[in-house]
Amino acid sequence: MSPGMVSMAELMAALPHILAAPKERSILRQLTFRPGYNQRRHPERLTLTRAEGIPGERWLTAPWLRLANGAPDPSIQVSILPARVHDLVRRHPEQPHPGDTIIADLDMSLANLPEGSILQVGGARLRASGVFNEGCVKWKARYGADARAWIERPGHPELRLRGILCAITADGEVRTGDPITVVSRG
Repeated sequence: MSPGMVSMAELMAALPHILAAPKERSILRQLTFRPGYNQRRHPERLTLTRAEGIPGERWLTAPWLRLANGAPDPSIQVSILPARVHDLVRRHPEQPHPGDTIIADLDMSLANLPEGSILQVGGARLRASGVFNEGCVKWKARYGADARAWIERPGHPELRLRGILCAITADGEVRTGDPITVVSRG
């Protein structure tokens, strides 16, 4: 394990705290805008649209998941990372930001937010997708092999420790400090 990386023992010890996150409502703590690969900006507000995702981001032109017809898959337009996981794995400000659109202190588990659940986030609405956010090779490089393995341990995929992916169902603006509320569960 690299110095400064979180250990499996620390990750496992933090699990009860992570699972105790609010279930119904939270506050949008941070926004991230990704205009290109490995580029991160943290604006105070973003516009979310069904047609373009986050205008200016790469989802429309270079998504990592496409539909059968070649169009960008709308189920990956927005990613939400649990704040407690973010704070656990990103131990130093010099470590790269994971790049998730939204960081919020909310229980992202499948039990709390099944596929199809609707979230009101500021002025926009999002639908939780069934695409598993597995923590890519970059997650492992940034936060360590244990952080990656922890996400995929038996019983952990259902906890969605790496967060959820969402489709935008109603256009709107979101701002840091906006409420995130569970409208319905899928």
